[in-house]
Amino acid sequence: MTLPLFFFYVFSAIAIASAVMVISARNPVHAVLFLILTFFNAAGLFMLAGAEFLALILIVVYVGAVAVLFLFVVMMLDVDFCRNAAGFPAICAHRRAGRRCAAARIAAGCGQLRGFP
Repeated sequence: MTLPLFFFYVFSAIAIASAVMVISARNPVHAVLFLILTFFNAAGLFMLAGAEFLALILIVVYVGAVAVLFLFVVMMLDVDFCRNAAGFPAICAHRRAGRRCAAARIAAGCGQLRGFP
C-alpha cells in the first residue's frame, strides 16, 4: 500500500464518520464541530487529488465563514432542546426509531459494498 492510498483511506474514513456524527449529534454545537472536521478531511482529500486551490478555498470559505457563522448562531440562540422536548415523548421516540432505521440502512449498505447478501 502506498502512502497516498493510506492517507486516502484515513481521510475518507474520518470524513464519513464525522459526517455521520453531524446528523446524529444531539448537541447542535457538536454537530457544527463535526461538520468542520468533515470539511478539513474533504480538504485533505482534495490535496491528495492535486487540487490544492479547491482545498484552500474549502477551508477559507466553508470553515472560515459558513461553519463559524453556524457555530456563532447556534451558540447565541442558546436553545435548550432537552427542556423543549420534555413534554413531547412521542417526538423523542420517533427520533430514536429514525436513528435505528438509519443505522440499519447504513449497515445494510456497508454489507452490500463488501459483497455480502
